[in-house]
Amino acid sequence: MSQLNRLQRAFARSNIDLRYEDGIYRVRDDAADASILLPASLPLEEKAVKQLLAFAAVKTPQGDSAVCTACATPDFHPGAIAPVGSVVATGSDVVIPAAIGTDINCGMRLQTTGLTLGQAAPHKEALVARLKAALLDNERNVPLATQAFRALFDTGPMALVDALGADGLWAQVDRDRLVAEIGRCIGLDELQAHSRHAPDAFVRGREVFRDPCLGTPGSGNHFVELQVVDEVLDRHAAYEAGLKNGEVVVMIHSGSRDMGFHVGARWMDRARDQWPRGVKHPESKLYALEGPLAAEYLQAMGVAARYAWLNRVVIGEMVRQELRRVLGTDGSRLVVDVPHNVVLAENGMNIHRKGATPARSGDLALIPGSMGDHSFVARGLGHADWLWSCSHGAGRRMRRQETRALKASGRPADAPWTCVTLREERRIEEAPRAYKPIGPVIEAQESAGLIHAVVRLRPWVTFKA
Repeated sequence: MSQLNRLQRAFARSNIDLRYEDGIYRVRDDAADASILLPASLPLEEKAVKQLLAFAAVKTPQGDSAVCTACATPDFHPGAIAPVGSVVATGSDVVIPAAIGTDINCGMRLQTTGLTLGQAAPHKEALVARLKAALLDNERNVPLATQAFRALFDTGPMALVDALGADGLWAQVDRDRLVAEIGRCIGLDELQAHSRHAPDAFVRGREVFRDPCLGTPGSGNHFVELQVVDEVLDRHAAYEAGLKNGEVVVMIHSGSRDMGFHVGARWMDRARDQWPRGVKHPESKLYALEGPLAAEYLQAMGVAARYAWLNRVVIGEMVRQELRRVLGTDGSRLVVDVPHNVVLAENGMNIHRKGATPARSGDLALIPGSMGDHSFVARGLGHADWLWSCSHGAGRRMRRQETRALKASGRPADAPWTCVTLREERRIEEAPRAYKPIGPVIEAQESAGLIHAVVRLRPWVTFKA
């Protein structure tokens, strides 16, 4: 019996019809259907499929279907509520807060250093020590006035730059560069926000607030990684992006930290509380909001999303500061900043991306592998069937509990890779073996017309909290 037949028989026991053709799974149950772009060589998990179909079947409090289209990218795997790698479109007046959860606007940022590996390698030990102190040992000085937070939430990123003080980290920041880089942040100018949705400490009270989360990558799969441009796959696009073979770059993966939890948890609760009395609650715990409440959620989400952008900016500026200290130079520039846990209004719909990245025509996307595998810079091709999206990475193939069990059983360690961390379990839980190989993930999306690969990056040093 073929692998496909075995999958079909297994899924049929859960009343799920499964078909596979040209690298695409079509799945359907009694309530919904969805498409999954996934090479046959990579695992398809039944739990993730059930979560995706539940996501696709969400209804409004009035009992109407909330979802227009549901699909998933090749990094598809189970999540806490909605599966990672899923993309769902709803009407323009409907949102599903639990779809993106609490790590709102978790995303990737890539910036150059202006240094080749040959220039940076002799200073590796000093550079690692300084970056470890700044990123992991809390040796950071990031004062921010509550006025600046209000400016960010009520007006936008440009207003934040205008409101920055001249102390701590901000004393050395190139503000003209910050302003220029705002335009390279995908979706940032599309966010709406209002400071009434932020915790009081950020916008009221003390004149200066030193947020303990600002400038921190967070735990789990978040990271800051020094990488090397390993291969240029599209010379013209790489030139436009400012990427050169052999150059050291910095990839930052972080989100909205406690701010995202504050906003996401409150609105997941609020969506549940709005459910009509006497109507059975959905087993998926995915509740839709519509009308004025949906618009208000998007403003609250925008607060956390703008904060996540600022968090990546601060981490990037801290890296630039340490590069100047160690190497005496700063030829850094932002390549792109992209979200992958956010709702954006596109083509008359609200596109919910849970662990998926916008890949609109011409926009750059970042698709990391693992700390032992390559990452890619790609250009989106704007494929409507896949809701103008691509994967946000390779995707896990082993749960964290499984990686810990393998370590305990004494299996051989992975091939060499450098991870700087304060927590030994990060090396185990985030080891390369826990992730799918990035090659088939990229190839599947290129073949299907979602992206065009521009540059391949290889890891040099990874920092994980």
